[in-house]
Amino acid sequence: MSENKLFKDYFDEELARRMATMITAVHPQFPADAFVNQIAPQLDGLEMKQRSTVFVQALRDHLPAGFANAWAVLEAALGAELSDEDGVFADGWHHWPIAQFIETFGLEDFDVGVRAMHEITKRHTAEFAIRPFLIHHQEQMLAILHSWATDENPHVRRLVSEGTRPRLPWAGRLVAFIDDPSPSLALLEKLKDDPSEYVRRSVSNHLNDIAKDHPQLVIQTCARWWADGSPERRWIVQRALRTLVKDGDPDALAVLGYGPPQVALHEFVVSPDPLHLGDKLNLSFTLQSKAEHEQNLVIDFVIHFMKANGQTSGKVFKLKTAVLAPNQSLTIEKSHPIKPITTRTYYPGTHLVEIQVNGQRLGERSFELVLPS
Repeated sequence: MSENKLFKDYFDEELARRMATMITAVHPQFPADAFVNQIAPQLDGLEMKQRSTVFVQALRDHLPAGFANAWAVLEAALGAELSDEDGVFADGWHHWPIAQFIETFGLEDFDVGVRAMHEITKRHTAEFAIRPFLIHHQEQMLAILHSWATDENPHVRRLVSEGTRPRLPWAGRLVAFIDDPSPSLALLEKLKDDPSEYVRRSVSNHLNDIAKDHPQLVIQTCARWWADGSPERRWIVQRALRTLVKDGDPDALAVLGYGPPQVALHEFVVSPDPLHLGDKLNLSFTLQSKAEHEQNLVIDFVIHFMKANGQTSGKVFKLKTAVLAPNQSLTIEKSHPIKPITTRTYYPGTHLVEIQVNGQRLGERSFELVLPS
């Protein structure tokens, strides 16, 4: 896939023809021209998910009636499974409308829909398609997922975690699992020592999701996993706690071996002041150990950005981790660009910068942000 082409632009007339060719190879009576001609005129001005929906409706209109009959054709046309754990979106992206077809119509026949998800996830992903099944048939689907947790295919095992994430990006929230994450936690227990890093990464992201609503439950789970865990399991824990660590949660930090810091902050300088939008903010400071023992430190800085209402909102930025010996000092310098980005609107005025060590704020400095006139 080209780095210069937007993902949505791959869902075009060329993909419609590619899908038509794929289907007619196994189902010669498929009306390929009508399929392409229905899709092509509708795509301009649409975003990716909207474009995919156009493909889904055309599949519905031109495949045999009924989900089971339609899936029999699509399954035969799927082609080879992904050869490795990468490529879900890079190599399997063209199956997105087929996965969305399952998401949209698969509940018409639960058993066939389940089989369809098992097959498509080995070529693309069913992490979105599975969510209606979990919402409408939670107990049945959970029982199936428990069996899939030991499937020989890592894409299927990953689906067990990724598909049940309560706050999966690009997907509707699973409110039942936000309220009570115990069903999905039971699945993660089966996957925490999975041989595939691809699966373990999903487990860590899933736990990070749960931590947004049930931080203490995730901390307790991670503490138990850490205590007798392999390096691979501890890697999951470190990634799972990343948001809580960034927020300075002392219990999450303690799981990873970061206790209350015994350090003094010296020579903390922020420049330039004033700072013009587009310039770099320069930080320098020294941490001096006050402990008689070695300390593990997570060192961050926090910028409190001015908002439209005159209040400020803090954003934590990672600096480094360090081991500080007794009476040792550590000097850190950092340049951070303050430049326009799509996710933030800047407002002029006084901004604060704080140094955070093991979740504790040690000192602050201010600077004036100047916007172009």
